[in-house]
Amino acid sequence: MPPPAAEPPLICRVRTQRERLHLRPSELAQQCGMTRQALHSIETGAYVPNTLVALRLARALGCRVEELFRLPDPSARARLIGPEVPAGTRVQLAWVGERLLAFPLPGERGWGQPADGTITSDEAGPEVDVQLYADQTLARRTAVLIGCDPSLGVAASHVARQTPDARLLWSAASSLEALKALKRGEAHAAGIHLWDAGTASSNLPFVRRELPGQPVHLYTLWSWEQGLLVARGNPHGIRGAADLVGGRVRLANREPGSGSRLLLDAWLSAMPLSVTERRQLPGYDLELGSHLEVAAQVASGRADVAPGPRSAAMALGLDFVPLQRERFDLVVPQAHLEHPAIAALLRVAQAPAFRAEIASLGGYDPAHAGELWQTTG
Repeated sequence: MPPPAAEPPLICRVRTQRERLHLRPSELAQQCGMTRQALHSIETGAYVPNTLVALRLARALGCRVEELFRLPDPSARARLIGPEVPAGTRVQLAWVGERLLAFPLPGERGWGQPADGTITSDEAGPEVDVQLYADQTLARRTAVLIGCDPSLGVAASHVARQTPDARLLWSAASSLEALKALKRGEAHAAGIHLWDAGTASSNLPFVRRELPGQPVHLYTLWSWEQGLLVARGNPHGIRGAADLVGGRVRLANREPGSGSRLLLDAWLSAMPLSVTERRQLPGYDLELGSHLEVAAQVASGRADVAPGPRSAAMALGLDFVPLQRERFDLVVPQAHLEHPAIAALLRVAQAPAFRAEIASLGGYDPAHAGELWQTTG
């Protein structure tokens, strides 16, 4: 556990109130039976007055003691996760091991999320000062879950509904980046879908590669349909990866390290198509950070086709060409298995209401959600 923070200084507003009343220091000092030097020490924060002096000052200035003296808002030093953001950005906080992490809530997404504090420091770098809205009790009961599937946000909502004293914080990232975040100690769990064409298996080869020798548990969350997202009516008649060749369609792609990018490369390699030939496909280098972003490219007409799950197609009213069913797993290091929010997530995953909601999103099979299927290390 980190050492307790030092006692914060007292915020003094005696001078502000005195000047508002147009009192000179000597006048106020005389009314309160003290020297000007003593008053100066109080106003500059060099001396904390006792109760009697504080009451005399409040009476002379016509206000309550609480209006003259207060403790500053609690603050903490945290490691910022993600790109640098300006002072004033709201953040959610979570303890992962012995480190306090700050996850920004910028833009539209932040409006619908309750924050734990606000960044107050302007200096560049990963460490930031955060003004806290409350103590860190919830931060210590918050588990960070990283992964690309928006359904992880649905899981976080169910955890909040069923376990109000614990919180699951979902942070969006590609599957490979989610594993790397686990390795860096920036998350408690990762939701991943990573197809290894060489072994014709999902997820386990990547977990062993990124977290070698570490005791890790893999739980089934669901399987889902992966394929190609196309415009309503499939105007280009796309039936598979072979229809992406020839330059007649524009592609929107996912970033390296994402599960959908791995699948697309595997489908194209099986044709076979070399790395150089893949990069010549129109739009192959248009790399976007989420399933819904590539779906939006197709929905807007800026792209004709994109790799992704059926759920993303349904969310934006697109058609879908199914090509493969894929595992989506939850990766939990042994050290975080007993975290209250992770335990709540595993309970939620097996609840009929949660499974029914996930199935309704399209292409999901959550029949074995929450079941342990592999342990490594």
